[in-house]
Amino acid sequence: MRVVLSAALSGVMVAPALGAEVMLTVGIPRLTVAEYHRPYVAIWLERPDQSFIGNLAVWYDLKLKDNEGTKWLKDMRQWWRRIGRDMKMPADGLSTATRPPGDHRVVVDAVQAPLAGLAEGEYHLVVEAAREVGGREILRIPFQWPLKAAATHKVQGGHELGEIVLDLKP
Repeated sequence: MRVVLSAALSGVMVAPALGAEVMLTVGIPRLTVAEYHRPYVAIWLERPDQSFIGNLAVWYDLKLKDNEGTKWLKDMRQWWRRIGRDMKMPADGLSTATRPPGDHRVVVDAVQAPLAGLAEGEYHLVVEAAREVGGREILRIPFQWPLKAAATHKVQGGHELGEIVLDLKP
């Protein structure tokens, strides 16, 4: 009876995270510069001590011949040092083409990695952008997991990133 009861209780505690809706909106600002290049962007999860948990997306130039776009992934320095240099690109389901100015949505499936099996606690969603003949910017959004109530977290970029919005719904 104890095993059945504990299994039932653990299911109740996990249920809010399993049905969770996690949506990220990444703003790419329109810059008026002489030579504009779309930014490379990496999005990942980390613990408060900045230890890596998992990638959510990597946007880079996929169109260059001989996979030459990977050459500039190292300009996203934080991401590159933590995990990028050990990855083979393109990565299925993770890497996509760079995005033009505007707001772009990333929907994260809460029942798949890296959110699946995530222990209770505080985490950071990290967005890093780097642009050729441009700058580099990194933004962090802290959040709690599992989700107990709907929450919206926003952070404003300064130059390479616009507003980043993390919408969480249990």
